[in-house]
Amino acid sequence: MKLYYSPGASSLAPHIIACEAGLDIEFDRVDLNTQTTASGTLFDKINPKGNVPALALSCGEVLTEVSAILEYLADRVPDHRLLPELGSLERYRVKEWVGFIATELHKGFDPLWDGSMPDAARRLAVQYLQRRLSYLDSRLEGRSYLMGERFTVADAYCFTVLSWARFHRIDLSEYAAVQAFMHEVSNRPMVRRAMEAEGLMHAA
Repeated sequence: MKLYYSPGASSLAPHIIACEAGLDIEFDRVDLNTQTTASGTLFDKINPKGNVPALALSCGEVLTEVSAILEYLADRVPDHRLLPELGSLERYRVKEWVGFIATELHKGFDPLWDGSMPDAARRLAVQYLQRRLSYLDSRLEGRSYLMGERFTVADAYCFTVLSWARFHRIDLSEYAAVQAFMHEVSNRPMVRRAMEAEGLMHAA
């Protein structure tokens, strides 16, 4: 398998899960501006949508979208319990979180990447995110991770998206539980490995 990624983008989440799962995966960096990969491939030939992540499978198929790739990778190694058992309520709770992260947090950041956005529109976008962060903070209170004390694919995705807050100068200091969550996840060895591989932090 080969994961196409761009440093710090949503593709960091499956990169983390690949490390957590101990999967033998090749990683190919994508320049989203030129739509070329480090290996010299035209990325839009791999994923016509033009965005990361994309996961090239050994069968020749290409899987896209964060939620699908996270589930696929976790199911390769069920013993790691990065997703609860198929058919269990807990699994649907994890997928519920993944849906929330994708539609409320990930998409909530989308307008902020537009450098030409007027200040008033940016303030509205930030206010939207702050309401979602308040909800997330209330749910994380007293927990290490979204599902309690077990790390899942939802945590990798949530950590990735929330890491964009620093880039957009969104203050997380009033969300104590969110800050504790980010600290907890960032200290996981496999999270650090994925981040180091993407040049997001210095190797220890």
